[in-house]
Order: sequence, then structure tokens, then C-alpha cells
Amino acid sequence: MKNLQKGFTLIELMIVVAIIAILAAIALPAYQNYTVRSKVSELVVAADACKTSVAEYYQSQGTFPPSMNSSGCLNQQSKYVTSLSVGAGTGVISVTASADPGLTTAVQGKVFGLTPAAQGAGLPLLWTCNTAPTSIPAQYLPATCR
Repeated sequence: MKNLQKGFTLIELMIVVAIIAILAAIALPAYQNYTVRSKVSELVVAADACKTSVAEYYQSQGTFPPSMNSSGCLNQQSKYVTSLSVGAGTGVISVTASADPGLTTAVQGKVFGLTPAAQGAGLPLLWTCNTAPTSIPAQYLPATCR
């Protein structure tokens, strides 16, 4: 009489566990970078809100705002944003990350910055984000800034 086996052998189960471990080792760091990047996006949104005000001031006055108050930007704090400032006469927008434990230590207290560059009279400003004062590692910045 034939004896039919049912189920998996030990080696088959070990192979499946090894495959799952390899996938987890690859996926977890990528997921952690993704979650930090999504939190850094709050800094980007805060800077983008101010970007419009600075550009509007530049278009109407022909120079960059001399102070934070004249730029029309607000320094609103949130869970991941400690402060927002506008460089006097330069228009550089700097957003400082908080020390929230949800952010990795590579981002805590670091600065995200948007730097304007004038193209000429009547032309829109060009904004760059992966230059000074940005001190956040590139892997956590939005794709347009890397």
C-alpha cells in the first residue's frame, strides 16, 4: 500500500522563511525612508505656501522682501515644523524641522530651504531646493529636489 505524504517538508518551509526574510530586509529600509520622506513633505508644503507670497512681492516691488513681515509669510508651527523664515533681501525661505521622534535623527532640527533666482524683469522666479540652506539628506527630500 502506498503512503501519500501531505504537507511540506522541513527544507521547503526553510526556503519560504528565507525568501520572506530577504524580502523583509529589502522592504523595511525602503519603507522607513518613505515614511520619513512623507513627513518631510510637511516642510515642503510650509515653504510652498510662502513661496507664492515672496514671488508676488518680487513681481510687484522688483526686489526681494526686506523682512519676514513684509514677505507676507506666516511662521506657523506644526508637528514637524519648528519655524519658517524668509531671508532679508534674498527671498530664501528656510523651514526648520522639529525634534519629533517620528522623524529620523538625520532630519530632526535640520533645515529645508527654497532659494529664488530672478530670470529678468517680468519673468517668474526659478526656485531651487537642494542648495544652502538645505541640510536635510537628499534621500529624504522630494524627488524634484534630489
